[in-house]
Amino acid sequence: MATLLSLLQIDVIVPWLLGMAFGIFVGATPGLTATMAVALIVPFTFYLPNPNTGLALILGISFTAIFAGDIPSVYLRIPGTPASAAGTLDGHAMAKQGHGRLALMLDLWCSALGGLIGTVLLIVSSQQLARFALRFSNFEYFWLGVAGLGISAVVTQAPPLRGMVAALLGLMLSTVGIDHVSGTPRFTFGRPELTGGIDFIAVMIGLFGLSEVLRSLHLRASLAGAATHDSDATRTRDVWLTIWRHKFTVLKSSLLGTFIGALPGAGADIAAWAAYGLAQRTSRTPGTFGKGCTEGVVAPTTANNAAVAGAWIPALVFGIPGDSVTAIALGALLMYNIKPGPLVFEQNGTQIQAIFLIALITQFLLLPAGWFGIRAFGAILRLPRSVVMTAVVVFSVVGAYSLRNDLFDVWVMIAAGVAGFFLEAQRVPLAPLILGLILGPMVEENLRAGLIKTSGDLVPFFARPFCSVLVLLLVAAFAGPALARRFRSPAGAIEPANLRAGNEPEPKGDL
Repeated sequence: MATLLSLLQIDVIVPWLLGMAFGIFVGATPGLTATMAVALIVPFTFYLPNPNTGLALILGISFTAIFAGDIPSVYLRIPGTPASAAGTLDGHAMAKQGHGRLALMLDLWCSALGGLIGTVLLIVSSQQLARFALRFSNFEYFWLGVAGLGISAVVTQAPPLRGMVAALLGLMLSTVGIDHVSGTPRFTFGRPELTGGIDFIAVMIGLFGLSEVLRSLHLRASLAGAATHDSDATRTRDVWLTIWRHKFTVLKSSLLGTFIGALPGAGADIAAWAAYGLAQRTSRTPGTFGKGCTEGVVAPTTANNAAVAGAWIPALVFGIPGDSVTAIALGALLMYNIKPGPLVFEQNGTQIQAIFLIALITQFLLLPAGWFGIRAFGAILRLPRSVVMTAVVVFSVVGAYSLRNDLFDVWVMIAAGVAGFFLEAQRVPLAPLILGLILGPMVEENLRAGLIKTSGDLVPFFARPFCSVLVLLLVAAFAGPALARRFRSPAGAIEPANLRAGNEPEPKGDL
């Protein structure tokens, strides 16, 4: 009780709410990430007299920024954060059908539910899950990265072969830059800007932002459905009916997201794609995914916020960051005289309880903060189409330039946008490409480290128990669709036109 009262002080609540508002702004702005927001705010927290204020800022920003990344994903098909890329598939499809508000309200409530379940799991089982994650070696992390790429290639609406082509293209782009093992420049062509590699955020903005503008201009189609008004009561009822229908998807995605978040370096983006793949594989209507399926919205947005909570498990118990945000937060914890490790609960028990309570309360504060964010961003739909497209281009340029204050990243974004337009014209999915660019270093470094350990022997990559499980899951992911098509009756598939059939709630309208 004393810990709770210490969090309800004015010097904690006000910065906490301001930090969440900042997180909404950062997450909804393409090119700005939760990691960047936390990195900017942490230096200021060192001058705050109350450590709980700094912790509230860090946790509030990280949870709200991950959710807010879904807002441009739905309306503009531009993931605000990498963890929102999986949500573009069905979220934007719902927006084009006139159900963008339903998609965003599902994102909001499921983000809060996923974060709440993830935080509860963090509290009750942090030590056990952290010990399990520590048993992973280079061999397991290699297959984890490969599994993430495989899932992203299979779950797209394009044929799996085209998905694999996109993933391999992303892997090729990830090799640009300095080789971390030998220190040799690779594929830089004498350009010093490429020595640090190709920034995946610039590529992501181009692939999902500028290419959408080019495609819209080519098709001369509206960005989203017509904007209408519906009552908050009806909207809330529809949202909760949809969530209740997919309650098991919420639970599965939360558990999976927390588990992946507890794996050091995995992150919310892998959790979102893994949850999306699991939802599609276990769905009774897998053919509706990517065409505006509500289950395809619920799964990734639940998992990525659960992963944010899960990332604190290894960070607190063993001092190993689960993602880039907790890596920055670890530095802040040390400045607050909190030493993460097996004895952290004994030496800093009160402060750890404060972290748990902050994470829990943030999920409830996320609902009003997210609602205001959706209302503010939804006003874009009332603007003329030419204004919206111009704003997308401006955001894309500003977002790319803000990464390193370098025009080279803007040119990378433009090149990615043009390439994305032509790739989509050939039905090559874009999501596996960006995930290949993100996971490429993880796959390569763990493969090479594992081969160095074994002197080139590949047996441990398959013989270790968890490696075998990941390989079997990967095989099942590729073989599953063929087997399902063979044994599923023709009546088992639902056409996109029948998406709202049965118990699916029909919203009264969008914004």
